[in-house]
Amino acid sequence: MARGVYIHIPFCHQICNYCDFNKVFFKNQPVDEYIEALGTEMKLWSEDKQAFSHIETIFLGGGTPTSLSPTQLSRLLTLIKTYIPMEHVTEFTSEANPDELTKEKLEVLYKGGVNRISLGVQAFQPELLKKLGRTHSNEHVFETLKEAKKVGFTNISIDLMYGLPGQTVEEWKATLEVAFGLNLPHYSAYSLIVESKTIFYNLMNKGKLSLPGEDLEADMYDILMQQMEEHGFHQYEISNFSKDGHSSIHNRIYWDNDEYAGFGAGAHGYVNGIRYSNHAPLKKYISSLEAGEKPILKTHVVTQDEKMEEEMFLGLRKTAGISKKHFQAKFNCTIESVYSKKLKLLVSAGLLSNDEAAVKLTKKGRFVGNEVFEEFLL
Repeated sequence: MARGVYIHIPFCHQICNYCDFNKVFFKNQPVDEYIEALGTEMKLWSEDKQAFSHIETIFLGGGTPTSLSPTQLSRLLTLIKTYIPMEHVTEFTSEANPDELTKEKLEVLYKGGVNRISLGVQAFQPELLKKLGRTHSNEHVFETLKEAKKVGFTNISIDLMYGLPGQTVEEWKATLEVAFGLNLPHYSAYSLIVESKTIFYNLMNKGKLSLPGEDLEADMYDILMQQMEEHGFHQYEISNFSKDGHSSIHNRIYWDNDEYAGFGAGAHGYVNGIRYSNHAPLKKYISSLEAGEKPILKTHVVTQDEKMEEEMFLGLRKTAGISKKHFQAKFNCTIESVYSKKLKLLVSAGLLSNDEAAVKLTKKGRFVGNEVFEEFLL
């Protein structure tokens, strides 16, 4: 049974240098046709009443959802409420760019049921924003947050990034200082990962991308955790921090390894034990739906072993770790019966803690989380 819905909006007015998500420049794209195609896809999936009887969260991501006009946003929200059961939805998030989120768009989102905004800020130094390919200014951020609160939004998060080209520890500390001054209930902070098919990747291959290095990046992460704790934020996941009651319910669905639907070009989903991905090209996505077919490119039936692997490497992202009681109820076996040797090895290395209730990363383990996760791939 799906707990959440992810809806992908692939349009952008500016392509960021680090982004590897499925996206296209907004100009001359079939935006209105795409929105209607989304409605058709949601309608097709809604026929599975058992899988879609208890949706708890909806997340508009991209690309840039706020690249849409107010009229287009309104149409999208109408389609969502038409085909997705809303009675159990407690969190409805939209990603947004600070220089595109006008008062009119904020009002459309709020009236349309969106109750959480995730704002892509990344940094507060103009030179770093320019390197990232971001087009907003600090003033855009401050004004957007001011207007969002006026409209009625109280659950607001911003994304920050560290380990950026040329970024210093002092700049990272300054970014955090400004961020805390915004008095928000939630922050996400990610280290830069240079993905293939990005501008940064091409620059790196040409030797033209100067990154801080692993040691300096680790220092920035340590500063992040210390500062968040000092300012009263709970680290509930490797990269996410919140005040009480404001952790992201939608993202927890992923980390809990629960099911969710993915709608849109290039979107991924996990429904009825099957992981699937949609066609990414807009024409192929739209034409599939015009033919009355779900726009699925490929599917994979997840085996029991794979489900356990995913439970481990997704669940260990949470600072609460993996509940042993929940694992046993879900898989009818204990964690130790499957991963005893690996657990002992990682505990002895100081990367995991393993008590009667849960298995979780230690603080040391958070710095090398990806290496720990890989140990649980059978």
